[in-house]
Amino acid sequence: MSAEASPLLILGIGNVLLGDEGFGVHVVEQLRLNPGSLPAGARLVDGGTLGIELLPLIEDAAALVMVDAVELGEAAGTLRCIEGDAIAGCFGGNLSAHQAGAADLIAVARLTGALPPRIALVGVQPESFGFSLELSPAVRAALPSAIEAVTRLARALTADACHACGGPSAL
Repeated sequence: MSAEASPLLILGIGNVLLGDEGFGVHVVEQLRLNPGSLPAGARLVDGGTLGIELLPLIEDAAALVMVDAVELGEAAGTLRCIEGDAIAGCFGGNLSAHQAGAADLIAVARLTGALPPRIALVGVQPESFGFSLELSPAVRAALPSAIEAVTRLARALTADACHACGGPSAL
């Protein structure tokens, strides 16, 4: 780990120009408004659509929480918390342009040994990826629950808790 190593990286992924695609970035921005709710040393990053370029940040983290719009096969706005190896399966099918980058990022981090041992994904089922700076009503309504889930995960992962979110469950 480098001098800027973090015990926890909270990484919001997505493109805010494409409606629900920007969900992860919106969550990180909301968390920035109340950083005291997170454990000391937690690092909030708007990862946008950078994909594999985020590898150095992941490499410097002891734990990782990713937040993203993910095809869950559920109603729009449904949240899921997924941990560990199950995360790799969330990026199949390339739901959006950045997800190939997110899948590559996880794969390369795993192959190079840079993937933290404690990882979780808070994913939301999107409704729309049309050009818009706004989230759809269903996904916007999921923001408070997502923020709560990320905060809970942040505390659990930095406390060395196992299965912080209890597996792939609805939130």
